[in-house]
Amino acid sequence: MNLKTKITKLHYDKNPKGALFNVLRFCSLFYGLASSFKNILYDKQIIKPKKVDAFVISVGNFTTGGVGKTPVVAEIAKFFIQKGEKPAIISRGYGGKLNNKIVHVISDGINLYYSSSMAGDEPYWLGINLDGCAVLTCSNRYKAAKYAIEKLGCNKIILDDGFQHRKLYRDLDIVLVDSEKMFGNENLLPAGPLREGSEGFKRLDKLVVVSKNKDHTKAEKLCKIISKKQGVSATICKTEPDYVYNIITGEHLEKGCEITALSAIGQPEQFYKFLEDDYVINSKITFDDHHCYVLNDIKNISGVVVTTEKDAVKLAKFKKENIYALKLKTSVDTHFLLQ
Repeated sequence: MNLKTKITKLHYDKNPKGALFNVLRFCSLFYGLASSFKNILYDKQIIKPKKVDAFVISVGNFTTGGVGKTPVVAEIAKFFIQKGEKPAIISRGYGGKLNNKIVHVISDGINLYYSSSMAGDEPYWLGINLDGCAVLTCSNRYKAAKYAIEKLGCNKIILDDGFQHRKLYRDLDIVLVDSEKMFGNENLLPAGPLREGSEGFKRLDKLVVVSKNKDHTKAEKLCKIISKKQGVSATICKTEPDYVYNIITGEHLEKGCEITALSAIGQPEQFYKFLEDDYVINSKITFDDHHCYVLNDIKNISGVVVTTEKDAVKLAKFKKENIYALKLKTSVDTHFLLQ
């Protein structure tokens, strides 16, 4: 187990202990001071965010990794596309090889210009799944948004993972919370998964409780509790398994088959749980989030391999006919979010 994996385990341990946690908690003091100071500067308008000539929506979260932002971003983009708008999704491009100091057009809504290894997992997935929506990457969201408006004719800007990026003014702040993981051990980075303290609730406009489950009862209760406690408008995003398909042929995999489950995502436990309901998992192979696959990672795996769609876009280049992907269906009330 590498250091990153050890730290992630501590983040979601309700009673973390040990020397490593103590060191991380000490570091969290400085992180908290820096985060609070930055937010004070913006809240007091000592620093003012830059505006662009378009409606800007941020989709973010309080914690690191694996909450389920990308499908929600996609649903919001689809909403605008269906209305005849031209949205652009702006991502930092984490995990990609492109220089994120420069604006890169991953997709202009028609053509795809970069591979998953260059663009990053999420921007590439959005690019291949959203016709009519531009996808750009750059650490400077303002610069990328201006490019999308002026060069690509976009009139709606969606920031993927933009809640803590306060340099660009947004008209709507949507924040997601995982119904199972919630806020982990409730410590700030690096001791816990929190990117900022509870004061962040004052800035958000809509809260989404993400339920990656087949039974959404717990998420519905949490949604009501958080909404009442924090005084925010909240709704649920239901993420459920749809079907498993071959990434080369598109053929669906029958339920009950024996499989090897493979993933490199932030929180793989729920992915495995979805598969356990319908398939016999002989083994689980887990890599770090945003892992860059090489042929040696998979060449000795026999039988049916089932992975996530995020991983599938990186594994497709090997053209292995035994690799399948789990298709998820996302249901969220976009009318509620955008009203």
